[in-house]
Amino acid sequence: MGHDIVLSDIKRDYVHRLAAEGRREDGRGFLEFRNVEVRPGIIGKAEGSAEVLLGSTRVLAGVKMIIGTPYPDTPDKGAMATGVELNPIAAPDFESGPPREKAIELGRVVDRGIRESGLIDMKALCIEPGEKIWMAFIDIDILDFDGNLFDACSLAATAALLDAKVPISQVDETKKDYPLPISEIIPIQTTFAKLGDAIMVDPSLNEEQCMDVRLTVSTDQNGNIRAMQKGGGSGSFSRDEILETCRKARDIQVGLRSLLEGIRA
Repeated sequence: MGHDIVLSDIKRDYVHRLAAEGRREDGRGFLEFRNVEVRPGIIGKAEGSAEVLLGSTRVLAGVKMIIGTPYPDTPDKGAMATGVELNPIAAPDFESGPPREKAIELGRVVDRGIRESGLIDMKALCIEPGEKIWMAFIDIDILDFDGNLFDACSLAATAALLDAKVPISQVDETKKDYPLPISEIIPIQTTFAKLGDAIMVDPSLNEEQCMDVRLTVSTDQNGNIRAMQKGGGSGSFSRDEILETCRKARDIQVGLRSLLEGIRA
């Protein structure tokens, strides 16, 4: 996503020159993620939670479940909403106040990847058709920012949902809380940045500030594409570049998916 921090022309030229030579500032290959850590269950009062560290980027996701009224067009399905808070402590250009364009875009991309994959079994969240449903609210806080919030936030949100339980005991003391109904389809988002003719995964902050365009691809464990989002600049991907990027996303997601194993509540 675009940012207001100004990168010097000297630094920008350096990052582009490295990319043209097939290199990156931190020594990674173009298809190599930074170190990733997923820490589920770290917020005691949330129904589900997870912290993700992606290099120096650090995000925290929490899930809150409440009983609400279904939407008229989906009377027999639960609901989900995703919100992102860009904390001022995370980056100099993040400001407090109502959600701004960057936070809204980030929330929508994460939400779409989860929603379009069918990760949550929404019908299982219906309590009484047309009357009562469970609603899952995913809140994501950015604690440290060094690039690639899309993948960090998606991974944190997915891990928090896998960690979540439906708090039925809050409305019926005779019943035990149970795991959030999850389908077998678990999405993984992979973001690529294009600098000149070079396309690299998991862009750092400097790479994001230099990129011509960005493409985020959400895939499931079967390699099916569940969602895509282009942004980050006025550049473009050719048809062949998009096809190749999707193929790479299918391969890369395997390693990221392994980080979610064993989280299920």
